[in-house]
Amino acid sequence: MQEGRPLAAQLCCLQALAADPNHADSLHLMGLLSLQAGQYDHAIEWIARANQQDIATDYLLSLGRALQQRGLDQEAFKAFDRAVQLKPDDTELWTCCGNALVKLGQLADALTCHQRVLQAEPGNTGAAFRCGVLLLGLHRPAEALACFDQCDTLPTGQAALMEQRAIALHALGRFDEAVGTGCRAHQLDPANADVCNNIGASLQYLCRDQEALSWFDKALALRPDFIMALINKASSLAQMRRIDDAIATYRQVQAIDPDNAEAESYLSLIYRLLGDFEAGWAGLRARWTTEMRPDSYPDFHQHLWLGKEEISGKRILVFDDEGFGDTIQFARFIPLLAGRGAQVILVVDEALRPLLSRLPGVAQCLPKPSSLPPFDMHCPIGLLPLAFQTRLDTIPAATSYLPPPSDTHVQTWDQRLREHLGPDGKLRVGLAWSGNAQHSNDHNRSMPLSALRPLLDADAVFVSLQRDPRPADRPLLDTSGIIDLSAHLTDFAETLALVHCLDIVISVDTSIAHLAAAAGRPTWILLPYLPDYRWLLDRDDSPWYPTARLFRQSAARSWDEIAYNVRRALEKLTNSTRRTFG
Repeated sequence: MQEGRPLAAQLCCLQALAADPNHADSLHLMGLLSLQAGQYDHAIEWIARANQQDIATDYLLSLGRALQQRGLDQEAFKAFDRAVQLKPDDTELWTCCGNALVKLGQLADALTCHQRVLQAEPGNTGAAFRCGVLLLGLHRPAEALACFDQCDTLPTGQAALMEQRAIALHALGRFDEAVGTGCRAHQLDPANADVCNNIGASLQYLCRDQEALSWFDKALALRPDFIMALINKASSLAQMRRIDDAIATYRQVQAIDPDNAEAESYLSLIYRLLGDFEAGWAGLRARWTTEMRPDSYPDFHQHLWLGKEEISGKRILVFDDEGFGDTIQFARFIPLLAGRGAQVILVVDEALRPLLSRLPGVAQCLPKPSSLPPFDMHCPIGLLPLAFQTRLDTIPAATSYLPPPSDTHVQTWDQRLREHLGPDGKLRVGLAWSGNAQHSNDHNRSMPLSALRPLLDADAVFVSLQRDPRPADRPLLDTSGIIDLSAHLTDFAETLALVHCLDIVISVDTSIAHLAAAAGRPTWILLPYLPDYRWLLDRDDSPWYPTARLFRQSAARSWDEIAYNVRRALEKLTNSTRRTFG
């Protein structure tokens, strides 16, 4: 067999088995010959017979490999696991166990196996690489990067190492390094479409969409039906406001994969951005297919209500499936539900409950998670505009629809401000400059506090509405003269009471903007070049919020330009308005 003469080897085995039908080594060798010939069922049969005669780690290892070839991964793992119990110091067996567990989707257990190999052989770069890949799959990129840093060379080549390092760097938000490392991987393996796509994705987070497009095109030249590259390309086209090209690219995805819910969902956002709510809401249904339904949304067995059934006398559960800002925006539909005769049970994050529990039409407001009372139907709060078939001209846009804070609550906050200000009479301006860092579009919608520096010497008093400022913003916040009482902002009811003590709120597209505008307070909202759909395009007002004024980035995508525009508007306001509050 070692000389590459399998037929002769088989004859020898058959002669041995004629003399002793239960000769384990001959049975095993027959199994190996069948395995080499691709006759996997025969291989399994021969090696299983060998194991019946003498359970040996070599036999179990061969059996596991034969079972893997037949796609019997669970049985293969059992063979490897039995072998490693017999010989627990054998790193090859631990490697086989780990690889089998990967195929079974048991990544944490697979990681433990490969870590055993690495502990026994600290210089085993293959084991370090496998640990890194598994740690990435377990969303532990910092540990993954540490493993990749142990791999000076890999038997499989440096291209794979560079590719995985770039993925880890991207996950850690180190996008410049991810691009550089990805380019090294591309030099080593220019035919790898995934590498090209990953470079483009990192460039997107650096707001370098024009460069990203060229990498997506390289990926698509290598793999024309590469769905993720097409979706990423459409995203960059949209960020550059090449809207027609973005729509055409999403249509390409649908031509390849007609049931692609992600493309349908993104198209629905574009249609809503363009003001075509009818097409946009219809596309929103794609988000609620099996592929796109949010993991955080419970699997209720009751009926999903989308506006068709009569709800008078019914108990309908409205579940907060969106971010804080979306929930505040769509809470305007709750009174309409109650107006149709429904008893509304609202389930929201605890930070919103003190505010929304007093909303007209809410029969019961519960925090997430909690035990739920009986109900007849349910609807995600983000689908209420769809359920009410909302169009631009039918948006329920009351100047203020949130329950106002009590006078006592507002006076408490005013007193806190006066302790820092005294009765100076200056305009009070609330500031919020960043949203949830985990938001998929945070790199476009949030800004550093330093971008607002041009405002800070205006003849006004600035008050931070920013919860949990980012570490990079803290030094300027501490030295800028901005009043920071955010330690008292324990929920949105507290924040709203503070907002009622201010003359104007200036915010990026985050929950603070929705809160202030929904309360009817003058609100200036600072938007990226491609805004979220709700702000539409090329207008400085909002059909959702009558008291909002929109400031937009130009094609240069610069926050500095917005800051100077806001500064000029603020100067006009301060020159024409002096406080008489209190």
